[in-house]
Amino acid sequence: MSGSEAKFGVGQTICHKRFGYRGVVVDVDAQFSGSEEWYTQVARSSPPKDKPWYHVLPHEAKHTTYVAERNLEEDLSGKPIDHPLLDRFFDVFSKGQYRTERAIH
Repeated sequence: MSGSEAKFGVGQTICHKRFGYRGVVVDVDAQFSGSEEWYTQVARSSPPKDKPWYHVLPHEAKHTTYVAERNLEEDLSGKPIDHPLLDRFFDVFSKGQYRTERAIH
């Protein structure tokens, strides 16, 4: 990853600092890659665009979120995430971490 080194990786469980939800990272962008309109409407705290942003499956939700690194912290609960899209990304949960053992074609 160029620029800032990501603090969290794909499959890692996280907590949102402001909103308190838990989730799992499914993708990482080295910097903000959304639209200016979305940033203005949704990112009210104006997090830095030049730092990593994360695509997250929130626990007990059906939607996905896009979150700036500064709003996340590591989830130390060791508990799994409940989300309907989990099996699209991962097939193993072990020691608080998600991963896939499927061959990528």
